[in-house]
Amino acid sequence: MKIKAEWMRGGTSKCWVFETEHLDKANANLDDLLPRLFGSPDSRQIDGVGGATSTTSKAMILSRPADSEVDVEFTFAQVGIEEAAVDWGSNCGNCSAVVGLYAIEKGWVVPDGDSTRIVTRNTNTGQIIIQRVSTPAGALPIVPDAQMPGVVFPGYRVGLGFQNPAGKTTGQLLPTGSPTDTIVAGGTRWTVSMVDAGAPVVIVRAEELGLDTGRYETWKDGVELQLDTLDQIRRQAAVRMGMAATPAEAARAVPKLAIVGPPEVPYAGGDVNVMMLSMGKPHPALAITGSIALTLAVRTPGTVLNTVAGNTEESVLKLRTPAGVIETWSEEQDGSLLVGVDRTARTIASSIIHLPETLGNVVEASLATATR
Repeated sequence: MKIKAEWMRGGTSKCWVFETEHLDKANANLDDLLPRLFGSPDSRQIDGVGGATSTTSKAMILSRPADSEVDVEFTFAQVGIEEAAVDWGSNCGNCSAVVGLYAIEKGWVVPDGDSTRIVTRNTNTGQIIIQRVSTPAGALPIVPDAQMPGVVFPGYRVGLGFQNPAGKTTGQLLPTGSPTDTIVAGGTRWTVSMVDAGAPVVIVRAEELGLDTGRYETWKDGVELQLDTLDQIRRQAAVRMGMAATPAEAARAVPKLAIVGPPEVPYAGGDVNVMMLSMGKPHPALAITGSIALTLAVRTPGTVLNTVAGNTEESVLKLRTPAGVIETWSEEQDGSLLVGVDRTARTIASSIIHLPETLGNVVEASLATATR
């Protein structure tokens, strides 16, 4: 079996992009199919198309819905690396940036003016994301020329506006009803904020981890020494947020965990310093869905981030990350709140992925059993 796919970069992530109808032809359970295609379980993913990191072991599955109000519907899959598992519990904001570009390149949406609007819906969360792809003179530039922090080469500019993003996973911006809560992990009491917007995020203060807020460049080493404790915090937060019955049952990808601290006085490039964990490890940049949660958290009185950054009603929030400063924006549009960020995206390759014969045999056996 051969499966068509596009290999695309969205923001600071890479993902394989599939159309639903192409995957349907495999007649396989996606929880079995995707890990095998990506080469999992294997820390190198050597016998598959995965990139062996949390930011490159991702899939996007696209379709054109009958709903006339939505141009493209998409599902995000975080494919495990060391485990043959798929996490469907969240969306990826960076990879979301490929959806509008894909739709234009495949002719699903016709460019209109200098900026083409594509209405997309993420099925993992039900989130509507209004995408605006730069199309000067009604076409994609011949050579992509938009730059962004964390990526060396340019891509096509894509604006992502999350429409009314609060509570899409848990039903509330503050799932516990409180701007701060106390979690005990590693024998220590931690003051955290749990926020659901874009993605569920648990926010921890850098000072409580013993990190030097005056030397952001030293955070990564300090964080890596405390990954077990941070995962305990994250898993307990999953239970508090109603996302898991027990800490052991918490998903790997959500809730996300963000460590925040005030910017150094000499450093005027951001409103707050952030380091986010992705699949248990420090993220090289920032999960964009997580940045949406941080944007609303900073505007919510009493949260950890609001205390760190101070009350702000500015329409632009500057988040310092390991890859540089990422700016998020907020605006009212047609009675809805849009919270967003600008990314870039680019198609890297068009491919035919070969489905391993062994999996095909398993699928055929399963189908035969089911029809007896």
